[in-house]
Amino acid sequence: MNALDALIFFAYAPALAILWYLYHADRYEPEPRRYVIGTFILGGTLSVGIAYILEGVLTVGGMIKPLLPATAFYVALVAGLVEEPSKALAIRWPYKRGQMDGIMDGLVYGAAAGLGFAATENFMYGLGWGLGVTITRAFLTPFAHATWSAIIGVGYGLKAEGKINSVGHYFLLAIFLHFIWDYYAFLSASVPAYNIVLIVLIGVNLAILRYFMIAGLAEDRSRLLYYWFRRGV
Repeated sequence: MNALDALIFFAYAPALAILWYLYHADRYEPEPRRYVIGTFILGGTLSVGIAYILEGVLTVGGMIKPLLPATAFYVALVAGLVEEPSKALAIRWPYKRGQMDGIMDGLVYGAAAGLGFAATENFMYGLGWGLGVTITRAFLTPFAHATWSAIIGVGYGLKAEGKINSVGHYFLLAIFLHFIWDYYAFLSASVPAYNIVLIVLIGVNLAILRYFMIAGLAEDRSRLLYYWFRRGV
């Protein structure tokens, strides 16, 4: 395996493995594969491209001068404010096509968008900083991005079935968690002790994914019982 093959493998294989697990966990009302794969691809192309351009303008400079000095706080805040709405564009594709109608649907599509984003981002980091960076990120960022996007995806899933009117607070939670992660990730570069915070945040992210999965499967199960009861009547 040459360097480029290894980079592609470690960037995309972990994200695809997580997506495979989540897709098969949706056993009661599985989503069409083409929409799940398409959302993953959009997250890794369209969303990454938009975020790259906006972050380049806001933090590195370009057509305009960066709004504020590139401190850890500012860069982390920009990352959350830019990347979560960018990933949401990929989630809105299945939402607009009528493929989302509940918690589990939102979890799968939201995670797909986040995993696609994380995979391409890790690939790009590897191109710039080496394979070792991609390997390290491969065991961290897919879970993080999947969780943040899943939060927004669940919001859209609940909105599609009429349980909520706005997904604004889901966006805010995803942006906040993203900001906190990036902020302490930047600080840990100079103070390694902050890595403890990142480990805790990984646990929080996994707990959120687990909670959504339990709630989503319970919701899908209740629907099946309802449909079975109606047919029986």
